[in-house]
Amino acid sequence: MAVCKECSEEVDTLETVKVDGKARKLCEDCAGRARETAEVAEQSEAVVQNMMGFKGRR
Repeated sequence: MAVCKECSEEVDTLETVKVDGKARKLCEDCAGRARETAEVAEQSEAVVQNMMGFKGRR
């Protein structure tokens, strides 16, 4: 059985997800939460950049 790096639960399959530029093997639930968190962070960064008039990307 494989073990999730986030919640330490034993699962049948793991998904590879990029979190903060690093690939991590997470269970389905943790992978979904990691994706949602990354999307929210990306959107909030875009809003702040728009407010400040930033035109480029990092």
